[in-house]
Amino acid sequence: MPRSSLENHLFRRYFQSQPLPWSLRIKIALGAAKGLAFLHSDEAKVIYGNFKTSKILLDSNYNAKRSGYGLAKEGLQGYSMLQLSDCSCSNSNKFYHEEEDLTPEGDVYSFGVVLLEILSGRRALDANRPSGEQDLVQHARSAKICKLHQLLDARIEGQHSSDEARKALNLAMKCL
Repeated sequence: MPRSSLENHLFRRYFQSQPLPWSLRIKIALGAAKGLAFLHSDEAKVIYGNFKTSKILLDSNYNAKRSGYGLAKEGLQGYSMLQLSDCSCSNSNKFYHEEEDLTPEGDVYSFGVVLLEILSGRRALDANRPSGEQDLVQHARSAKICKLHQLLDARIEGQHSSDEARKALNLAMKCL
């Protein structure tokens, strides 16, 4: 894809010289959400199973495209499970090992993790962060509502209203 992966734009030094602006982050998050919604629709009934920033590819207009499909097999309650060929534990979100954990709800949880990464510009797991902030999800869950805005990427400060940011962060927390 012409613009590489979302992971590269958020976390790779080469891409970080120009951080993704708020409007593109929201566009990408919305595109990713629409993609998952389609996969979970009655038409497709597919469980992605390992949704993360490296699996979101960006076209020349920063439209989100999903990638990383391996074998699909029948899943729970009529769903197909997309099993990724690399099947390795992810640094960017929880990997669901058990077939019982491969559910639409698991995909929604993973989307919440990705949305937190998009909003914060931080990896879900980062051993280089101070103790108590290494696990982004746990850090966000422990943050008081009034301090939740401190999770936002400081490089995009002033590009969004506090109402927009609060709504986006609340959505991420509901997914988790």
